[in-house]
Amino acid sequence: MSAGDLPAFATGLAGVPGELIDALSAPLVDHHVHTSFAGPVARAEFEECLNEGSPEPVPAYMTQFDSQIGFAVRRWCAPLLGLEPHASADDYWARRTELGEEAVARALLPAAGVRHWIVDPGYAGDRVAPTATLADWSGTPCSELIRLETLGEELLASGIAADDYPAAFRARLAERGPQVVGAKSIVAYRCGFDLDWSAPSDAAVRAEVRAWAAATGAATPRMASPLLSAFGVHAAAEAGLPIQFHVGLGDRDLDLHRVDPMLLLGLLRQPAIQRVPVLLLHCYPFHRQAGYLAQAFTNVSFDVGLAVNYAGARSVEVVAESLEMAPFARQLYSSDAWGPPEFHLLGSVLWRRGMARVLARWVREGDWGVADAVRVVRMIGSSNAERVYRLTT
Repeated sequence: MSAGDLPAFATGLAGVPGELIDALSAPLVDHHVHTSFAGPVARAEFEECLNEGSPEPVPAYMTQFDSQIGFAVRRWCAPLLGLEPHASADDYWARRTELGEEAVARALLPAAGVRHWIVDPGYAGDRVAPTATLADWSGTPCSELIRLETLGEELLASGIAADDYPAAFRARLAERGPQVVGAKSIVAYRCGFDLDWSAPSDAAVRAEVRAWAAATGAATPRMASPLLSAFGVHAAAEAGLPIQFHVGLGDRDLDLHRVDPMLLLGLLRQPAIQRVPVLLLHCYPFHRQAGYLAQAFTNVSFDVGLAVNYAGARSVEVVAESLEMAPFARQLYSSDAWGPPEFHLLGSVLWRRGMARVLARWVREGDWGVADAVRVVRMIGSSNAERVYRLTT
């Protein structure tokens, strides 16, 4: 395979077997993603997205383009917008503004090489496009997740009586449309994982909803109850849904020390939970703990999405560490992209490059065979997600 025949992600990678490049070029299943911006965004808002942790405006003395993810944007996205790799931040932003948000999305989303998106539509839905728009702009089919905390908030906002809440919650899960393939919990943000994970009684749930309604009053409801979060997770398991958990890296309002996935042991040891797939998302800096849990529990899988994007050129090490402990049948690909379509592209490019570098080295040193490397790429890139979520496309 000549340099001119290499796909874009393989640029600059020497000594990678052609069979491995071909396997990594195959379309991915992105098992956890959000949609891209619905309309124009200011540079300040875009740069804020280049920093996962801080909600504050970027200080005047710096630009968030001066970061691993900022450099990755200018390297991998600029050529698809008609610029040279490593174009300056100012030139990149000028070109992006000239094209407009939809044109940028239509250039970058298909280039991610994803053949199925599994979308979490529950975060800041007024700022990003509907799932159908992601499918249109990317030319790729989508499934969706139910965000459990959002479902509880919607029920309370609808004025439901506390006595009806448990049955209504279960009914909403049971009546989900065919596009819904799993559930997601953001208990990491709301409570942390160090809580009582036993299944609460319906009587306890009703009492908790009454207290929640009284405390909320006319305000927009926000679920931050450990008991109701535990109820939602157990209800999703009763419905037979794969359950995703945000783990690790996140915004500043998350208490990182309380979202180590080892704190989920009390949940994972329960037989009712062991009957459904549990997916640990992102996981950095706890990806090694997540790998241990995926080895210890046959229903647990994990990914290192989000961390790969923000680590940029250092994502190779993150990918390598994710391959240390867990069986390869219990690892999945995700980008966790939200907002800038640059993130949908970067997730796939950086994961492919990381896998290429790591696996090629193991093949070159004789630890792995090429056929095994190709098989592992296909498992993590698509077939594991197809099995877990019972995808038909």
